[in-house]
Amino acid sequence: MPIRPENKARYPKDWKAISLSVREEAGWCCEGSPAFPDCRAKNGAPHPATGSKVVLTTGHLDHQPENCDRQNLKAWCQRCHLTYDAKHHAANAARTRRGRKAIRDLFDASAEGRTA
Repeated sequence: MPIRPENKARYPKDWKAISLSVREEAGWCCEGSPAFPDCRAKNGAPHPATGSKVVLTTGHLDHQPENCDRQNLKAWCQRCHLTYDAKHHAANAARTRRGRKAIRDLFDASAEGRTA
């Protein structure tokens, strides 16, 4: 998964090498996730369940990019990575929406039915 610009500084300078070693250790196959523990989709091949081309990624179990301990990293296909991160992504999206609404309410007079 691409690293968002605002999170780039949270990753170690050698993240590409770390990520590569995780995928190599996994034999370029998905290590499976709690939702799909037996997934072993191969990088570059069609995914056995979805049919999409597998792009193996490296995921953090604790969602903390600074924590690159091998026990915290997994080689995952898109399906496993996105499924594992779904609740985390939903919480981030809710925070973003709430933040946008707060800013709009503060600066947008029409938010309270007033016109400028």
